[in-house]
Amino acid sequence: MSDHEQLAERIRALPDRPGIYVFKDAEGKVLYVGKAKSLRKRASSYLVRDHEPRLAAMVAEAVDLEYVVTDSEAEALLLENNWIKRKRPRYNVLLRDDKTYPYLKLTMRDEYPRIAFTRRISNDGAEYFGPFLPGGLARKAIKLVQKLFRVRVCRIEVDGSWARPCLYYDMHRCLGPCVAKLTTRQAYDEAVEQARLFLSGRTEPLLKTIKREMWEAAEAMDYERAAQLRDTLAEVEAVSQRRKLSSVDEEDLDVYGVHISGGNAAVVSLIMREGQVLDRRELFWEGVGHISPELLLSEVLPQIYDRTTFIPKEIHLPVPIEGEEALVDWLSEKKDERVYIRLPSRGPKAERVKLAMHNAELAHKRRFRAGGVESPGASALERHLDLSEPPRRIEGFDISHFQGGETVASMVVWEEGKMRKGEYRSFNIKGLTQPDDFASMRQAVERRYRRVLEEVGAMPDLILIDGGIGQLNAALGALAELGVEETSIVSLAKREEEIYVPGVPEPLRLRRDDPGLRLLQEIRDEAHRFAVSRHRRRRSARTLHSRLDELAGVGPRRRKLLIQTFGSVQGVREARLEDLQNVLGSLMGRKIFEQLHAEEPAEAPAPAPER
Repeated sequence: MSDHEQLAERIRALPDRPGIYVFKDAEGKVLYVGKAKSLRKRASSYLVRDHEPRLAAMVAEAVDLEYVVTDSEAEALLLENNWIKRKRPRYNVLLRDDKTYPYLKLTMRDEYPRIAFTRRISNDGAEYFGPFLPGGLARKAIKLVQKLFRVRVCRIEVDGSWARPCLYYDMHRCLGPCVAKLTTRQAYDEAVEQARLFLSGRTEPLLKTIKREMWEAAEAMDYERAAQLRDTLAEVEAVSQRRKLSSVDEEDLDVYGVHISGGNAAVVSLIMREGQVLDRRELFWEGVGHISPELLLSEVLPQIYDRTTFIPKEIHLPVPIEGEEALVDWLSEKKDERVYIRLPSRGPKAERVKLAMHNAELAHKRRFRAGGVESPGASALERHLDLSEPPRRIEGFDISHFQGGETVASMVVWEEGKMRKGEYRSFNIKGLTQPDDFASMRQAVERRYRRVLEEVGAMPDLILIDGGIGQLNAALGALAELGVEETSIVSLAKREEEIYVPGVPEPLRLRRDDPGLRLLQEIRDEAHRFAVSRHRRRRSARTLHSRLDELAGVGPRRRKLLIQTFGSVQGVREARLEDLQNVLGSLMGRKIFEQLHAEEPAEAPAPAPER
């Protein structure tokens, strides 16, 4: 009996029960994982039905089948998600974009828990709060927790052995558990508990606790503590009132659009909460073949909602999906209230689906217009740096200064095979009295990603720092201060072209012709070029200011006009009176001419002849 005949026998012997089925190849590798209300009926369809090319290729390669029985199709859906995440089967449509909405977490397994920003929910013993949308709300919530309850944000090991606390303690943003006797374990635990109540929205018991502690402090004549609690009470009451006012019963839904062409697929979701479109998410798949929108959404939607608690009351789709009933049951249990999947055919809801479909078509054209070719360098970095997928967006930083002055940091962007010059940024480093590449790098990284988190919330897949372990640690310090943990970051040292990776004691040394190293070099060199060019422009602007801006009557418009007309500061100085009057008018031209030539030092008199 051939392998495929044995596979057919195994399929016919499956029970008529809910569960998952797992196709394997001759080496035992998992090819495909599926769920079913009836294992026997669903798996038997692979023997008699024509399939789209992807599944046909899978069936041709499969020689074995395993299955797991569950009590319901909804349980099978959850089990299928877990198997897909662990095994990453080649023929399943995998959700490679694992960036979800921002959450805050309290690391409850730590002796002194800290609050952190994250986009992944893990089974790590931490407590998670959120999601926060827009992403900037998460950053504001961290600041508020620091201000109100003084819970730490740092990632250092807290054992009380530090000689002095950091700036957060002086700013009254941390209780300082890193230094012995600044606080007690009981006081810190109480602060963490209050932060938990606040982040989970349970403000009523929190308000009662704060009021009680305030009166106890007043009775004990600890008036400073009582005043602090009074201010905290006012802040919490204000936040609680704003939440009540914003909880208007409006539409709470996700709207999906799909576009498939040329073997590539794009899905766009419009995220609406309380009647407002808060976000627009794009997902892409290359080389999925001629898959139908129905099958694509059937495989993708469970993976999307398995990675977030941000579940809407309604999901609006352009096409029906397989396993809709199981998905609804699972989502309803996860949300703890009924969730509905709808196929709007008319009215405003249908118009929204139409808009999502149009957005998916535009996203598909933008993403795959260049053929969707994966960058060899990005694929190499995925292997070398143990990334979950090839980085699609890399942001690179460099520092440039001239004799300790005019320190400038540059940030360049590589995205999907191209340098995105329209997204480059530069930072004039402030507050340094002498050259300090480490402090400059920390400032640039902190300023860049503070703004990203507050305005967009989407971090790059990889951050590249020009320099060695010192520059890398400076950048890591900035990210830690912001509460960013998930974004990958490396540094590239110029002399030996060594790659420093956080947590790895020895630098990574790649062959000089390695495509991953060449990609990092390309981004590093572009960041250096941009930093130097920006630095030169800054110095040039300073020179122009010192020569022209100090002249009475010369403002930005006249300075620009003079430079455009005469080409340089020296050209302005050498211009005749008549030329300046032609450009600036008779009175102003004479005024500028007299100022310019009054600045010229008089020639020294000729020495008297010797007698």
